[in-house]
Amino acid sequence: MRIYATCVYLFLYIPIGVIALFSFNAGRHASQLQGFSAKWYGKALANPFVMDALQTSLLVAFTSALLASLFGTMAALALQDVKGPVRMAFDMLIYVAVMIPGIVIGIATLIGLVTLFDQLNPMLAALWPEGARPPKLSMGLGSLIAAHTMFLMALVIIIVRARLAGMDRALTEASSDLYATPFGTFRQVTLPMIFPAVLAGFLLSFTFSFDDFIIAFFVAGSETTLPIYVFSSIRRGVTPEINAIGTMVLAISLILLIAAQVLLRRGERKGT
Repeated sequence: MRIYATCVYLFLYIPIGVIALFSFNAGRHASQLQGFSAKWYGKALANPFVMDALQTSLLVAFTSALLASLFGTMAALALQDVKGPVRMAFDMLIYVAVMIPGIVIGIATLIGLVTLFDQLNPMLAALWPEGARPPKLSMGLGSLIAAHTMFLMALVIIIVRARLAGMDRALTEASSDLYATPFGTFRQVTLPMIFPAVLAGFLLSFTFSFDDFIIAFFVAGSETTLPIYVFSSIRRGVTPEINAIGTMVLAISLILLIAAQVLLRRGERKGT
């Protein structure tokens, strides 16, 4: 089993290590190592198209993660007291949203938004003053943020609910016995206990949104995120600059994932 596990990990991580290695290639060809240099990192950071795509990805990831953390935490708290068949139905919907392939979410979101825009745009045109140009709803930042928020909410709900399940109910009951208001109990007892899970959900949501290509490809419209830029660039050939971008994205993702794992473990220790 150890040999099998070692082979699996090598199969997964050797290609990633090769990309990181060749990102320091001094030559112009991605497959020929001609010395070591960090110049491609400088060229990637100086590329205006890369920086524009990075700015778009950061904006979408931060906004989506923030909204998903807010609404996901609210949903987890609301579902805490739901029992029976209703709870089972919500559980099924939450886990299906996580397990369903990204391409299905992307296509479904694209069809849903296009249908919605086709219904709303004529209404806006009819309600707008005559002679003025009415706004036209279309794919862009809004659709990107909405699609990512809907997908990431399920992830936050699962993380926060796991923390709520391990929290001592006697603390909230004691707060109520001491005549604290429901909001006071939430602010002084519940929120501090679940905050590590909420923050971990935010970091994981940011990572998933920042790295997402499939859903963004369907609903981005004219916007270009960093994964979409990388995909468009490698169609013309892989260069050390693309390897450098991939290595930087990998480093950021690993840092956020490690930070989320540390926060979750600290929250578990505090709960016990």
